[in-house]
Amino acid sequence: MASSNPQPEPSNITEYSVSELAFALKRTVEEAYGLVRLRGEVSGYRGPHGSGHCYFTLKDENAAIDAVVWRGVFSRLKFKPEEGLEIVAKGKITTYPGRSKYQIVIDELEPAGAGALMALLEQRKKQLAAEGLFDEDRKRPLPFLPGVIGVVTSPTGAVIRDILHRLGDRFPSHVIVWPVRVQGETSAAEVAAAIAGFNAGTATDGILPDLIIVARGGGSLEDLWGFNEEIVVRAAAASDIPLISAVGHETDWTLIDLVADYRAPTPTAAAERAVPVRSELINGVRTFGIRMGGTMRRALEHWRSRVTASSRGLPRRDAILGLPRQRLDTASGRLLQSLRANTQSHRAVLAREAAALRPNLVARRLANARDLLTRLDRDRARGLRARVERARHRLDAQGKLLGTLGYHNVLARGFALVRDGQGAMVRSAGAVHAGEVLDIQFADGHIGAEVSKTAGVRSGPDSAAGKSAGSAALQPARRKTPKPEPDGGQGSLL
Repeated sequence: MASSNPQPEPSNITEYSVSELAFALKRTVEEAYGLVRLRGEVSGYRGPHGSGHCYFTLKDENAAIDAVVWRGVFSRLKFKPEEGLEIVAKGKITTYPGRSKYQIVIDELEPAGAGALMALLEQRKKQLAAEGLFDEDRKRPLPFLPGVIGVVTSPTGAVIRDILHRLGDRFPSHVIVWPVRVQGETSAAEVAAAIAGFNAGTATDGILPDLIIVARGGGSLEDLWGFNEEIVVRAAAASDIPLISAVGHETDWTLIDLVADYRAPTPTAAAERAVPVRSELINGVRTFGIRMGGTMRRALEHWRSRVTASSRGLPRRDAILGLPRQRLDTASGRLLQSLRANTQSHRAVLAREAAALRPNLVARRLANARDLLTRLDRDRARGLRARVERARHRLDAQGKLLGTLGYHNVLARGFALVRDGQGAMVRSAGAVHAGEVLDIQFADGHIGAEVSKTAGVRSGPDSAAGKSAGSAALQPARRKTPKPEPDGGQGSLL
């Protein structure tokens, strides 16, 4: 009887684990292709990963392949990958067993021809122009005669020699060179740092230049690419110091040329634009001095002629002073006669007045005045005595009224005046306390008393305390010195 579960027939196919097959494929691909050059468009580029490695995709119209650039290789790349840029990558084809994907590990990278670079350059140019970095109204005028010139270039090339030689011929100036690489993967960062450093005053001795020249000799588009980098363009736009761009030959252009305050076709032309010709300035100053001297001489002659012509119309001194002099002579001749006439007139007036001043008339007037004063003195004395007499009568009447109304007359009728220890009058029995010392004044003198106790209030007219509420029992004080009356006068019972 046949079995219901037939056994599988034996096979000679090799059995692999997943890892074995994945790594076998990896070795096969690497051995079959090795080093390749791959052309494609960069897609999905987001910059370096946090680890420093870079991942993206290379594609064409029919296929795509993953690409990876390790961190060490990425820092050495002359051109960095950018989204949409067509490049030629050189590297090894391998697989990633963890995802069963094949990929290219890039060692070198370059743009796929000048057309790709130009397309990237135009795209970057439009982006920066939209931000207004190339606007003419933001460009500043260059200084006429800069005292210090900062040059950003290679210290070993012919460019710096040409600039220094041209400056020496035209107008020797103080030049500070900031050495940079003008080609290669670090050139853009170094040029940007040099521009920022000059503006920050971190150059030699902390001197701020009046003008910056960024210069480089001619070359291909790839050689000049560092001056198209965005970091360089933004550093030039942010410079507070006027900047001349002199990169390449006259037909070459880079993005720094568009943002610079002045674009020179060559480094030598940049030096010529930076400073004027010293000899021409000297000749110009000499010419201006000669012209100014001639102008001043002509002006002086002109004004001298005008003053001379004007002086001819002025009258002579004798003509101006003749009439006043004649008037003065006439007045001086009449002055003596006028003085004599004035003297005679005053003498006549004095004679008339003197006739009225006879001695007997003056004596009579003095006697009348003396009699008038005597009568006035007599009348004034009689009036004064009458006023004194009336005042004495009023004073006597007030004294009699004072004696009638004074409290001494009341005391003489049998009343007494009670004061406390401070000399204040006591007006009621309730105002005193036991043990208090009082002063009692009669018509013929004072006695002292001490309050022994206070009695309560009784009703009825015959009670011992009926005369005042809370009467006080008094005892003679042991020793009491008579107290003088306040102010030496009378008190008051009211």
